[in-house]
Amino acid sequence: MATTIDSGVLNALNSGAKGASGAALSAGQSDELRNNFMTMLVTQLQNQDPLSPMKNEEMTSQLAQINTVSGIEELNESLSAITDQIDAGQTLQATSLIGQGVLVPGNRVLLDKSDEGDVTTTPLGIELSAPADEVIVTVTNGSGEVINRYELGAQDAGVQSFNWDGQTSGGETAADGAYQFRVEATRDDKPVTVDALNYAVVNRVTPPTEGGEVQLDLGAVYGQVGLADIKQIL
Repeated sequence: MATTIDSGVLNALNSGAKGASGAALSAGQSDELRNNFMTMLVTQLQNQDPLSPMKNEEMTSQLAQINTVSGIEELNESLSAITDQIDAGQTLQATSLIGQGVLVPGNRVLLDKSDEGDVTTTPLGIELSAPADEVIVTVTNGSGEVINRYELGAQDAGVQSFNWDGQTSGGETAADGAYQFRVEATRDDKPVTVDALNYAVVNRVTPPTEGGEVQLDLGAVYGQVGLADIKQIL
């Protein structure tokens, strides 16, 4: 008679910590699993070949394998609790952003002109992967026509924010509405990777779903972004 429980049985027991859907077994199922294993082990000991008895290390190994099931379940419970705490902390942190303006990846800039002639534009930003000798921002309209072009000079790596004065290249105030902008950056006449950032206001927060992250609602125009997409709080 074999001196160890078949490896396929042990593998089934250990993999049994999760069902077909990937969900953890219930406490009752887990207890039944361990009881069945112990019943098989005791039966094996009672019927083993006296000339070839199970060695202590073999028994210890098999007991350790079934105990792995309990250990995995306890570890999963601990990790789940930690994950819930992290998610709750991120959600709480994100709620502090409600009502605040932030810079997120995008290339939109809005211009509003009051009846009194005052001009307001939303901030725009850039994120440089490395320092640049020259940064150029070009504002265009919906048709792609250039409205104005600004040379910002040397800029450090990281996130920088700016404000468009709302002026066209001809010195006139541009019309109300939405515009786009593009950014070019160079260092020693070689391109530097740069991302455009636009302004948005955080309206509400959506807690993370399983395996996801906190989502910030920026309104119908900008949609939702993850907390990690916030590059700067204004």
